[in-house]
Amino acid sequence: QAQLVESGGGLVQAGGSLRLSCVVSGRTASAYAMGWFRQAPGKEREFVATINSRGGRTDYADSVKGRFTISRDNAKNTVYLQMDSLKSEDTAVYYCAADRGSLKVSLNTVLYWGQGTQVTVSS
Repeated sequence: QAQLVESGGGLVQAGGSLRLSCVVSGRTASAYAMGWFRQAPGKEREFVATINSRGGRTDYADSVKGRFTISRDNAKNTVYLQMDSLKSEDTAVYYCAADRGSLKVSLNTVLYWGQGTQVTVSS
């Protein structure tokens, strides 16, 4: 059983930046594709970004492409989400996820979830 713990959320003004971190314990993070999802109040959880197990391949939701960057440091069992040019519509709880596979995360195949970290962007 793996545990995922996110940090780095907070309140930021529109146009600002935040970096989220997700530390994996109990399992070796390098075995999993990792990713980030988010859920705004009254909305369904949605995909944000994913990175394969080795860190060489990434993919993003269209809404964050060019503004967010996902990366990982397998030696530290940590995944990051650098968020730049933040907009009010990025306000949500952000969840880290580890997938059953090694290529990319999918909502239907997530094996482990973090507890979430709140990101609030004020306009």
